[in-house]
Amino acid sequence: MVDTSDETGRAARAAAIPGTQAVARATDLLRLVTAAGVEGRTSQQLARDAGLSRATAHRLLGALRAAGMVDRDEATGRWLPGPELYVMGTVAAARYDVTAVARDIVRSLAARTEESAFLSVRRGDETVCLLREEGAFPIRSFVLSEGVRFPLGVASAGIAILAYLPDAEAEAYLARHPELGAQWGRAHDVEQLRARRAQTRDQGYALNPGLIVEGSWGMGAAVFDRAGRAEYALSLTGVEFRFSPERVPALGRILLAHAHELSNRLGAAR
Repeated sequence: MVDTSDETGRAARAAAIPGTQAVARATDLLRLVTAAGVEGRTSQQLARDAGLSRATAHRLLGALRAAGMVDRDEATGRWLPGPELYVMGTVAAARYDVTAVARDIVRSLAARTEESAFLSVRRGDETVCLLREEGAFPIRSFVLSEGVRFPLGVASAGIAILAYLPDAEAEAYLARHPELGAQWGRAHDVEQLRARRAQTRDQGYALNPGLIVEGSWGMGAAVFDRAGRAEYALSLTGVEFRFSPERVPALGRILLAHAHELSNRLGAAR
């Protein structure tokens, strides 16, 4: 049983700190900008997705721009990640970056399966794609790329991680996000996600049969850190006919073998 009293207390104390709401709103906008990658997003899109008025969003984006956290393409009006994020990221990478450890494994997974292969990391209630390697098969799915975020339980990486969270932690997550079914389709209702957790634990890997984009299938396997927590996932995506009932078990074995190797590396490196 997970004791959430300390977490609740911290949240209450944080809410009482002056400026906390502004920081939280600015952070939400920053995440939305980085998730959009090189395409960027307009002020209207960012305000809508952050649940803010356009005036509030514009004011916060202006402050982030002054700090170098975001930039604005004057020709298109779209907001993009700023140069200060790069500088801060290079410093943080020394402690948090696992891509150097994982890159050859992701590349091997793509080569062995001929599908697009990915490494994602858990960040709170979401997964963030860190690495993408293309396979040799010429028809590809582009649902996932570096920087793209999905809620836990959405996309194969998020399903795999959610499946291996402690039961109490997973149930707390589902209680916090009753909106998943409405936002991502009925296949992401709470009961459906509970069933998918059980199925994933039973077979060892998660299967996403076109639940986000029709015809785009995926498979994911949890990767565990030194503490034994599912904090990362390896995944594959491709077109539906490449994930036939005859081929999925073989893909699953390759995926699990690579996830096991990466878990061992992370355990040794941390």
